[in-house]
Amino acid sequence: MTDFCALVGDIGGTNARLAFAEFSDGVPVISQVKHFASGQYPSGGAIVRDYLAQTARLPDAAALAVAGPVVDGTVQFTNLGWTVSESELHGLGIPAVRLLNDFESLAVATRYFVPADLHRVGPVEKGDAKATMAVIGPGTGFGASALVHNGDQTIAMASEGGHASFAPGDEIEREILGLIARKHNHVSIERIVSGPGLLNLHAALNEIEGIAGVAGTPTEITGRALKGEAPFVRTVLRFCAILGSVAGDFALAYGARGGVFIAGGIVPTILPLLEKSDFRRRFEAKGRFKTYLAPIPTHIILNPHAAFLGAAAIAHRFKAE
Repeated sequence: MTDFCALVGDIGGTNARLAFAEFSDGVPVISQVKHFASGQYPSGGAIVRDYLAQTARLPDAAALAVAGPVVDGTVQFTNLGWTVSESELHGLGIPAVRLLNDFESLAVATRYFVPADLHRVGPVEKGDAKATMAVIGPGTGFGASALVHNGDQTIAMASEGGHASFAPGDEIEREILGLIARKHNHVSIERIVSGPGLLNLHAALNEIEGIAGVAGTPTEITGRALKGEAPFVRTVLRFCAILGSVAGDFALAYGARGGVFIAGGIVPTILPLLEKSDFRRRFEAKGRFKTYLAPIPTHIILNPHAAFLGAAAIAHRFKAE
């Protein structure tokens, strides 16, 4: 262990997780993980204050991965009604603070993954180690980032790619787009490939097929799908197929020949259905660029605290300053 301790966090629209990180032989070691319900707090600063009070420990630095764009050291949460700022966290007595987009943190984390952190989907095991790697994923929203290699340096790109427009892949998806467009002027990827998007998708498919009934939560949809209930299986399989198309789009947009990593809390819970779905076929189904995509691996991130690894690496840079 080192004498440098960092506060790391992964603060999303539904849940917030905080921990301490130290380094052993250059690898982040995570401890004292605590979970918080974001909606029960008035601000991100209040969550950090509560965590520090519980642990009775003040870190040397902090790096928090947050679900939204960071502008001038402040984030306005896309799917939550409050903000958090670096200056607010300085006020709690933390000497050095960095806020970063949660998927930016996950992009950095790809450098530290071990085999147990990942589940491969498709035949390809490894991509080009010197090429860009993309990280995308559905949760409360939909996030996207990439780790770009430039010689001996790597740069994590923050983005709001989840708000790019949804592109239907067949006639059914064109109907889905039309139905969801009645509620939302702009149908983004996030409107379909996310927790709330899963509800939108299920409702649209039910309407297309003339099936009555509305699912209450995304967890209900995935849980009943895993039990084999046909309308819910149909929704989750469609969700996985669309996710495959989206993953292929980001692989092309980023030139991610190093691999595409799928993050978020939804996908690890539905792996049996993902494996049966058209995810990988749709990933490669890009016409003339099928041969470009075929050698690119796709992995599901299983480590629930993967964002901590990237945040820890960012916080550790303060030690060298």
